[in-house]
Amino acid sequence: MYQWRNFQFFEEKAVGGNVAEELKEKLECSTSGRGQIAVGTEDASVHVLDRGLKLSYSFQAHSINVQYIQQLKQRNMLVSVGEDDTSTPRVTAMHLKMWDLDKMQPEGSSTTGPACVRSLKIFAPKFPEAKITSFLVFEEAPPILLVCIGLETGHIYCIRGDVARERVSRLRLQVDPAVDNQPASPVTGLGFRVDGAILQLFAVSTTSVNLFDMHQQPPQKHVLDMLGGEGQNMTMSDNQELVVGRPEAVYFYEADGRGPCWAFDGEKRYLGWFRGYLLAVTATPKKASKNVFNIYDLKNKLIAYSVPIGDVSHILCEWGSITVLTKDQKILCVAEKDMGSKLAMLFKKNLYTVAINLVQSQHADAAATAEVMRKYGDHLYEKQNYGEAMQQYIRTIGQLEPSYVIQKFLDAQQIHNLTNYLEKLHEKGLATADHTTLLLNCYTKLKDVSKLDEFIKGDESREGEHRFDVETAVRVCRAAGYYQHALYVAKRAGEHESYLKILLEDLGRYEEALLYISSLPLYEEAVTLKQYGKTLVGHKPAETTAALMKLCTGSSSDGTENGSHSNSGNLLPSPVDFVHVFIDQPKWLMKFFEKYVEQVKDSLAHLEIHNTLLELYLSEDLRTPVLTEVVSEAPFVKETSKETPSLKEISPVKENDPFATWGLKSKSSKTIVMNGTPPKIRTKEKPVPIVVVPAVEKESPEDREERLKKALGLLKNGWGPHEQQPRYDVDLALVLCQMHNFRDGLLFLYEKMKLYKEVMVVYMKDGDYQGLISCCKRLGDASRGGDSSIWSDVLTYFGERGEDCSKEVKEVLVYIERDNLLPPLIVLQKLAKNATLTLSVVKDYIARQIQQETRYIDEDRRAIEKYQEETSTMRAEVHELKTNARIFQLSKCTACTSVLDLPAIHFLCMHSFHQRCLGDNEKECPICAPAYRHVLDLKRNLEQNAGDHDTFFQLVRNSEDGFSVIADYFGRGIFSKPEKPSSPANGLVRTSTNSSFA
Repeated sequence: MYQWRNFQFFEEKAVGGNVAEELKEKLECSTSGRGQIAVGTEDASVHVLDRGLKLSYSFQAHSINVQYIQQLKQRNMLVSVGEDDTSTPRVTAMHLKMWDLDKMQPEGSSTTGPACVRSLKIFAPKFPEAKITSFLVFEEAPPILLVCIGLETGHIYCIRGDVARERVSRLRLQVDPAVDNQPASPVTGLGFRVDGAILQLFAVSTTSVNLFDMHQQPPQKHVLDMLGGEGQNMTMSDNQELVVGRPEAVYFYEADGRGPCWAFDGEKRYLGWFRGYLLAVTATPKKASKNVFNIYDLKNKLIAYSVPIGDVSHILCEWGSITVLTKDQKILCVAEKDMGSKLAMLFKKNLYTVAINLVQSQHADAAATAEVMRKYGDHLYEKQNYGEAMQQYIRTIGQLEPSYVIQKFLDAQQIHNLTNYLEKLHEKGLATADHTTLLLNCYTKLKDVSKLDEFIKGDESREGEHRFDVETAVRVCRAAGYYQHALYVAKRAGEHESYLKILLEDLGRYEEALLYISSLPLYEEAVTLKQYGKTLVGHKPAETTAALMKLCTGSSSDGTENGSHSNSGNLLPSPVDFVHVFIDQPKWLMKFFEKYVEQVKDSLAHLEIHNTLLELYLSEDLRTPVLTEVVSEAPFVKETSKETPSLKEISPVKENDPFATWGLKSKSSKTIVMNGTPPKIRTKEKPVPIVVVPAVEKESPEDREERLKKALGLLKNGWGPHEQQPRYDVDLALVLCQMHNFRDGLLFLYEKMKLYKEVMVVYMKDGDYQGLISCCKRLGDASRGGDSSIWSDVLTYFGERGEDCSKEVKEVLVYIERDNLLPPLIVLQKLAKNATLTLSVVKDYIARQIQQETRYIDEDRRAIEKYQEETSTMRAEVHELKTNARIFQLSKCTACTSVLDLPAIHFLCMHSFHQRCLGDNEKECPICAPAYRHVLDLKRNLEQNAGDHDTFFQLVRNSEDGFSVIADYFGRGIFSKPEKPSSPANGLVRTSTNSSFA
């Protein structure tokens, strides 16, 4: 005890008056709870005091005396034990009474104070009367109470039940029975312990400490110690431990026996408990008449308060303060100081460890605890005890801003302590990206690979959880050259982008990157290849192209299905999405699309694919960069050196070519490829680093021709003979073919689009006479859907050439003459423009045309004579009809060939019919009507055409010989004035029985 520090963590409070003076009686018992204090005096009265220790009210509890009182916690009731008068003289009775403090007697009644709910006799024939030495009430589920009364005889009387209704059961327990004519030890103290649903009763006598299990019937007794204690030297702690004071020490008892003890000198005269503090009134060793009131903090091993005091009769704890009542009518009221005041006292004396223990024992909040530890750390830091200071700062993690600690330990000499702090910060998951960066920099500065491994790989069991910022860790490890660590972090965190950047940019492991990408889900694989495909194609074109094929088709190059993507269906990405990755590798893009078209016949992206393929096929030069590797790193040395081979400079491949390469050859025939201007030959023996750059693989003429063949095949296969629409953009294809002068493609497209004149223009532009004529033979046949007018264009072309093309002109004239496409005069006009052509070219053609025209003239003359004779005959017939009578002599019907009888109808065309044979049509001769109707229709059409001026002028404009159109209109009589129609030639004459032939 003398080694414990003494502090004044409690302070005395002023009391308004003296309780004993107000009550004028000696105090016998006391209790506290529910915001009030109750004391019993020797006149059997109970007095209730308020917070200021002022008397609120008093009432007579018993008639003779009151020995024990207890305030219930769950209900505002008071239980008292006292002696009352009985009807029998000289016979007293001990009663247990319950008082309801919420029910006061009404004014005007004989007594004042609370109502007495129930009064029970304690002793009965089965429970002999004895002196009561201890008393305790335990509240079970209201209204059930367990009242335990300790007796001088070593027995405990237990009353259990609803005392207010007197529905109780009684039980007697034996603590210390009499042995060998020795009287039993009185029961000096009682205490309850609750362990879940188990209720246990501590019973202390002057010779033993016992424990009863009240859940057993009957309760079983367990002797915990064969040493007992006095009545006021016993209390219960907050942890439901029994505390017993003896002259040599204070002992703690638990359910399984005696626990720790604390050796405090001096006779213990009174023990109490208050909020984790042990209250002890101890007699001073030197002066037995003097006592000391100590408040012990057992957790922190310090005396929280100490003051000399007289003989203590009662200690009450209520309102957060301790009230001590002495036998000499003194009152001491002390209250605990606030935490800030207590800590200030400790800080002033630099007792930081005590302050830390104090805040932890009193369960202060985390912020207050961290503040104490921070001050302790600052104190140690000022004393240059950096290691222990860091231990305190580590304990503040989560409350103290990390930058406060980090700034103190940024010195390079404190890097180990800083590393320790940052590690703890990450372990608790409170580190930011900056903290991760700093910690990794510490590891790299210390070159502590094992620590770096432990930090990054030490938590492998927790999948998906990370103690640090992954992006920061990857960035710092890459910057420090720890690529494997960065690779591990990125892969474990699922950071595909960072993982691939390390593989491609730092390690150059392209095949591994491809394998990793292939293992990703379909969507992520597509996104990743779009991002890194360009780099992969530049270094591993064949493998990358195969990976793209597998991704876009769902099967490998050999046709087998890819397991991970076989069920993706329409979710497969389009190959058009990956065109940009082949920006520097057009040949591989061409191969990629060719393989895709071979495997997928009905792709939705066929239009874009065919367009791109056509553009690649028609490109002038598909130059592909080729990454060359350094195969020799011989240093530049003097030519006189014998240890290294001599080097000579090679001229660049092509002047002013950005992809031109320079080479250095050694005797071993190994080549080092370099870019740009040739290096200067150094004479130093120190090796000079050589930069490796891409060279260019040029295309051979044979490859160019092969591509053009593929382009033509694409155009033809993409637009079959029976397909209405092609699988490529026709307009784009025309533009590409024109840009790259791809004649075969233009000819095919023009012909498919039936643009025959444009086909002719291609041949004319190239001066290909034979091709032009051959094409005209194929496309100029109108019987096969051709356009015969192209021969006229060809003739115009030869007529304007200005060079000798007699052979071709003669051949063209054959087809013009055969199909009678142009008049001879037009032909001569067209050919007259070519000064190199002679008359011999058209001599035979003109002769044949003249003969043919002569023949046509003779035929026309004969036709004119014939028409004139027919006209004269018809006029004579008309005149005869108008001037002479017509005699009908037919005796048979023209329709039925029967004998003609009446009624009969005769027509002027000399056809006669029965009336019944004509039916309803009696106005026209059925034999001559069709021919006559045809003539009328022709005449009607001519009259209508005579009024259609637009058609006439359009024919004149479009015809090469407008005079022929006008002559034709004249010949048809369209321009003549129409005449009134004459009577029909087949007019009829009706005869009947009363008429005769006229």
